[in-house]
Amino acid sequence: MLSIVVGRPVIDRTGLTGTFDVDLAFLPDQATGGLPNPGPGLMPAPPPDAVTIFTALQEQLGLKLDSDKGPVEVLIVDTVERPSDN
Repeated sequence: MLSIVVGRPVIDRTGLTGTFDVDLAFLPDQATGGLPNPGPGLMPAPPPDAVTIFTALQEQLGLKLDSDKGPVEVLIVDTVERPSDN
């Protein structure tokens, strides 16, 4: 889910296993380009103590999101053909 929010691949290096239900409060900004833009006036004003997603992850969950280079799966399409009439 974090990959969707930040709009880029996120590699889990925490070593944690299992499923977790978390409630993360943060202020959407340029770093959260994967979130839909509801348009002007459709979102309530952010609270004065709102933080970025990077700060929220560290303060609320004890996790740190670092930018790094790593392996990513890529799909390469060599050719494309229209299907036959059958």
